Amino acid sequence: MNQPATPAVHAVRGTLVDFLDDPQVAGSAALRHIADGLLVIRDGMIERVGPAGQLLAQLPPGTPVSDRRGAILMPGFVDAHIHYPQTDVIASHGKQLMDWLNIYTFPAEGRFDDIDHARRVAGFFLDELLRNGTTTAAVYATVHKHSAEVLFEAAQARQMRLLTGKVMMDQECPPYLRDTAVSSYADSAALIERWHGRDRLAYLVTPRFALTSSHQQLKFASRLLDEYPGVRLQTHISENHTEIRLVAEMFPASRDYLGVYEDFGLVRAGGLFGHCVHFDASAWARMAAAGAVAVHCPTSNLFLGSGLFDIAAARVAGARVALATDVGGGTSFSMLQTMNEAYKVAQMGGHPFTAQDGFYLATLGGARGLGLEARIGNFEPGKEADFVALDLAATPMLARRTAQTTSIDEQLFALMMLGDDRAVAATWVLGRPVMPPT
Repeated sequence: MNQPATPAVHAVRGTLVDFLDDPQVAGSAALRHIADGLLVIRDGMIERVGPAGQLLAQLPPGTPVSDRRGAILMPGFVDAHIHYPQTDVIASHGKQLMDWLNIYTFPAEGRFDDIDHARRVAGFFLDELLRNGTTTAAVYATVHKHSAEVLFEAAQARQMRLLTGKVMMDQECPPYLRDTAVSSYADSAALIERWHGRDRLAYLVTPRFALTSSHQQLKFASRLLDEYPGVRLQTHISENHTEIRLVAEMFPASRDYLGVYEDFGLVRAGGLFGHCVHFDASAWARMAAAGAVAVHCPTSNLFLGSGLFDIAAARVAGARVALATDVGGGTSFSMLQTMNEAYKVAQMGGHPFTAQDGFYLATLGGARGLGLEARIGNFEPGKEADFVALDLAATPMLARRTAQTTSIDEQLFALMMLGDDRAVAATWVLGRPVMPPT
């Protein structure tokens, strides 16, 4: 069914919350809160933002205004590490990482040899992201070239901003999931040339992790980054003690796990390194110096028993951090639930983690991690109008708790701890309401 056209100019009214900077850097000046605010949107872009009392009088006569008073309007969430082929194995009974891969992940990814299956999962996956208020994501596909193709196609149809890449994996996995160093280079190059920079799409060179790529394949991954400026890397690192031991045995000449990627020229500015759970001070310092991004995946780290991310060490080193669900090891598509678990992980480490820290990482911080802060992440004029409405009364408990709050920080903390997909009342992409479907 065709959706009604969105007017070229329209406005949405509600409580506006976004971030102008990292609260760890800018303190209270990082948060912008307008209790009764207005977003003015023109052709899918933020044109003006400010108090409703001022901007309503300036709107051209007849401008449609969506009244969302009582809800918090916030930039769409950014998920910096998620596996769409693992959608169907989320909440499978726990194993630790290496067993999880062999028992659940690899068989599920083998089904993506069927392009129709890949297409069905891609559509469900993207709709589930939008239902949870996530409008931008960095996504792992499978080793199959068409698994990335159909995801790009589905994201393009939804006008979503999305980054993905086919997995490069030529060893230490089932034969039915192996490519070769040469084929992975050729397939990735073809995907880059077709999709990178097209509409709101970008390509990520995606060696799964050091264990599953030969030396030659890691060299080809680095070559792709050299040959296609602007393309970034995504991979996994230091998630699990067994994984770390196996990497050390496979690459005995490398300094440490990060050193493996350094030896192949893969630790670069903007590279997305999922997990980083068991880093020492040296690894954190080298990540910071390279401008690489540590992607914090708290729900999967807890579910798989991998360990606790040390956000304090990352901050001390000045390393960049983004936040992610890591479905299907992660247990929820909800960035609200992911913030909830990040808070608990920080508590276990004895480190502060505020609601502002969580919502910053899920919005502007995530945009910065993906190199997209000029386009998304807050409500600055000229940015793309991807945003969500968060319902403070989505559940009886959330309504009861937020009724007792006296500040926006208290409200955000309640949302972070009690919220989930039910709290996402609506999602807009380029100013167009997409969830719930109209």
